[in-house]
Amino acid sequence: MQMGKKIRVLVVDDSIVFREVLSMGISSDPYIEVVAKAVDPFDARDKILEFQPDVMTCDVEMPKMNGIEFIRRLIPQYPLPVVVVSTISESVFEAMKAGAVDFVTKPDVKSVKSVETFIKELILKIKIASMAKVSNTEVNNIAKGIIDHKNSKVSNKIIAIGASTGGTEAIYNVLKYLPRSTPGIVIVQHIPPVFSRMFAERLNDSTSLKVKEAQTGDIVEMGSVLIAPGDRHMKIKKIGDKCKVECFSGERVNGHCPSVDLLFESVAKEVGSESIGVILTGMGYDGAKGLLSMRKKGAKTIGQDAKSCVVYGMPKVAFDIGAVEKQASLENISQLIYSII
Repeated sequence: MQMGKKIRVLVVDDSIVFREVLSMGISSDPYIEVVAKAVDPFDARDKILEFQPDVMTCDVEMPKMNGIEFIRRLIPQYPLPVVVVSTISESVFEAMKAGAVDFVTKPDVKSVKSVETFIKELILKIKIASMAKVSNTEVNNIAKGIIDHKNSKVSNKIIAIGASTGGTEAIYNVLKYLPRSTPGIVIVQHIPPVFSRMFAERLNDSTSLKVKEAQTGDIVEMGSVLIAPGDRHMKIKKIGDKCKVECFSGERVNGHCPSVDLLFESVAKEVGSESIGVILTGMGYDGAKGLLSMRKKGAKTIGQDAKSCVVYGMPKVAFDIGAVEKQASLENISQLIYSII
């Protein structure tokens, strides 16, 4: 990743020890400068006005006001990219909904290796966040015309979706308007282990679809959504007239496990023209080649447009190599999917 001037970072955390560990750690990168530190949201507000940082890291649990409420109030007035630092909790998804760009889980401070891994991951996400488009505006989808056609003959189709940075909210905004008669959906979202299960459960509770973290042997069927575990690749295999998923450990592909490319390539091979591929917001190029394979096999392919992406990386690469048949804003993707099926 090429960087120009240093990224100015504000670190917000009520723990003086963790605040210093985090500040010293990310400052070790030559392209990051910690310009200020804050102990709570009110202190952070003043530091934002004084130092005008490029990115803010923010704890969730803080005195006076929690991080989620702070982000919710901050973004409309000051659209600053925020990377949330949190313990393992569903609160990170509330932070994403409020407008945060990404999240990192707090390390075990007694483990040097855990802290080193945390710092490395946070540095990468700060760099990505510095290029992100910030918004807390929930998509007002115009998909009122989508009707649940219970007798629809689309059960043999498969929809494959890939996303990274900003993807949790993007995926939700696509799925929430799709009816139970939608063909089976398989998803790779770049997300840590444990959070993939939480994400699936959250979608299951907030959409009309049946959503779960995938396990080997799960059948891709109408009205169901299978999300790849956060530390395993996922691909589909056609057995008779049904498709099942296989989840397995493996080396990172394009820097990721799970990899969107691996999923898309398997869909291209096993289903071909009876599939729809969708690539959403995210940094990098994972999924572009796989989506191109799908299109070459006759699949319909959709890419999120630049304006509605948090990070226009993966969809841009896919578009540039000719993998995207139709480009659409996030608010129109669910309608476009249903018009295809």
